[in-house]
Amino acid sequence: MRMLLLIGGAWLAIGASAPAPLPLAKPMTAGDRAAGAKAHPQLLAEFGGLYEGPQAAYVTKVGQKIAMQSGLADTQSAFTVSLLNSSVSNAFAIPGGYVYVTRQLLALMNDEAELASVMGHEVGHVAARHAQQRNKAATKGTLGMILGTVLGAVVAGNDGAKLGQQLAGSIAQRYVLKYSRTQEYQADDLGVSYLGKAGYDPMASSTMLASLAAQTSLDAQLQGKGDKSLPEWASTHPDPASRVTRAAARARLTASTGSARNREAFLAAINGVMYDDDPHQGVIEGRSFRHPDLKLAFDAPVGFAMVNSPKAVIVSSSAGQAQFSGAAYDGNLNTYVDAVFKSVGGQTVLNYGSIATRQVNGLKTAYASANANTQSGPVIVTVYAYEFAANSAFHIFAITPQGSEGAFNALFESVRRLSDADAAAIRPRKLSVVTVKAGETVASLAARMAYTDFKVERFRILNALGAGAVLKPGDKVKVIISG
Repeated sequence: MRMLLLIGGAWLAIGASAPAPLPLAKPMTAGDRAAGAKAHPQLLAEFGGLYEGPQAAYVTKVGQKIAMQSGLADTQSAFTVSLLNSSVSNAFAIPGGYVYVTRQLLALMNDEAELASVMGHEVGHVAARHAQQRNKAATKGTLGMILGTVLGAVVAGNDGAKLGQQLAGSIAQRYVLKYSRTQEYQADDLGVSYLGKAGYDPMASSTMLASLAAQTSLDAQLQGKGDKSLPEWASTHPDPASRVTRAAARARLTASTGSARNREAFLAAINGVMYDDDPHQGVIEGRSFRHPDLKLAFDAPVGFAMVNSPKAVIVSSSAGQAQFSGAAYDGNLNTYVDAVFKSVGGQTVLNYGSIATRQVNGLKTAYASANANTQSGPVIVTVYAYEFAANSAFHIFAITPQGSEGAFNALFESVRRLSDADAAAIRPRKLSVVTVKAGETVASLAARMAYTDFKVERFRILNALGAGAVLKPGDKVKVIISG
């Protein structure tokens, strides 16, 4: 599942007056560096680890250059810039000089200045100490609120905190949470300022936001949610479309002679980068999830969206939320189910009653359900476990409102083994930069896209091409091909 980085808030037009003064950053402290160093390996694990391709060095170079404009440190080596092996379009920075961008978001960009704009925005949050301001206002119920933001069902009390932690809690949530509108605007403004100081075209922030807005709309269509529905990362950076005009206006008011976009160098650097899911982490195609290494597959119910991560797959809609993942297995499915319930409930016991057993697609399974209370009403918590080998099991942990207990029946029934042939047929996608030849058009180049639907729309958004754009021989464009 492709999730989108959304750098945004609500519409705010800027007049012709001079921009308000921006806050001055205080240099990083020893405490900042220690906190960042502690969180860094955990964040890498949660976002697929480091991407080891040749693009990593290029991203580090650009990230350190733009981060230096913040005043947080006086040497580029003070900043650790990481390209993440994630199909989530995402970027963030944390105190201590750690800056992150995913390969999926990198592929959406069209020049070096846009890459710098995204990382400048995130460094701006750190320079303005927005995370610290936000964390001071946080409560011990944060994990419950995270579940409400990310998965749409706010759970309350002790059960709520643990349920939220099971489905959405992570070290990343300390840093990757929704900022206030004022904070988002301030980070945007700081990012635009950094672009000018580094010699880049400050308009890059606006063009990057335009691509993000277009991708958001397409992702909503692909999920069958309509243009108004936002993908999961909207919980952290809402509504990019409304920021495009504001970012452009801010750029026009910025005292800068910077004009560099460095498109040719950027396209050469990102050529060949992996796109969409890494098969070693499993792949999502439509409603189907397939993991060639684990030799398993399942399907989301109609109307549900799936989000893939290295540790779990989230399946969600307004009718409920579920997580597919694995845990230690000693050969006894009943004790496995019991352990999952205990990990969810913590000190609060979830009374799931008896555990039933049956066969599903040739797999031995065990399952049980329990009642829990939430701020929006009572829910049913179900654990469905599947034995794949004597020492290997996986489970689905699901939450549904009372009365909607059957929402995940199709998911429970779809878990199955993946054949050797089907597993071997799963290939990664990658980005390829090609030079337009005489006679080639948007339609003919889009036909190369390794998808069965929305080929032209995907191609236009990937290359920031408007509806009336015409390609010329010699132009360079990006296409996504099967690896």
